Amino acid sequence: MAFETGEVRVYKSRNQACAMTVARDFGERRRMAVSIQPRGGAPVREAGRFTRYAGPVTVGAISRCVYVKGSVGSGSVDSGWILC
Repeated sequence: MAFETGEVRVYKSRNQACAMTVARDFGERRRMAVSIQPRGGAPVREAGRFTRYAGPVTVGAISRCVYVKGSVGSGSVDSGWILC
């Protein structure tokens, strides 16, 4: 899921899903965050000042949708419920 300052990459195996936010331009430290939440569960987040990416963060997602959010600087994206 691309947005103006980066992209969020989402991966799913049979029993887990993970996400990471990747900056479009590497090099300088900037605020980045990534969050993934399984339906009916608590979100797992990573946030801070990074040069290239935030995450990956992983949750158990057997037969469950996930909700993913990511941001780099002032740009952000959220997925809604996906991978159902």
